[in-house]
Amino acid sequence: MAGYGDDDAFAGWLTANGYSLPTGAAVPAVLRQRGALYVDGTYGTRFVGVRAGGYAQEREWPRSGAAVMGGTVPDDVVPLAVIHASYEAALQEAREPESLSIIGSAAERVKREKVEGAVEVEYQAASAGEFAASLLPVMTAVEGLIAPFLRVDVTGSGIGLWSVGR
Repeated sequence: MAGYGDDDAFAGWLTANGYSLPTGAAVPAVLRQRGALYVDGTYGTRFVGVRAGGYAQEREWPRSGAAVMGGTVPDDVVPLAVIHASYEAALQEAREPESLSIIGSAAERVKREKVEGAVEVEYQAASAGEFAASLLPVMTAVEGLIAPFLRVDVTGSGIGLWSVGR
């Protein structure tokens, strides 16, 4: 498997942005793979267009039928913003290993705890979708880079909403 971009471009991106990988971080290829898995897993169902290589394609990009900001993305291109978003995620993974793949249980969500003589614990009720979404790390740099490449639904009120699960 391969992440977006390549090791040399990742190294150049780190330098251009004044970053360096922490001592003991995984090798760049592994970090790029983890960053790409985060981007694809978090945003893949909401990206514009469809996988250019069909369902068997390893990554979400390149895509066919992707129109962004009034232009069409060629079927053989991975947008630089998507590559850079995966680098942002890779850097996060380097700084805090396994931070992109959080595991949790809805049963562990505490809504309220009370410790006064008697202990009281109330657990937060949430649907599986709400719970899963609450575990995902939110990286504003990734969100900003990816936003133009996500589907937008327009409601009857004329307000655009990010589509979910499409």
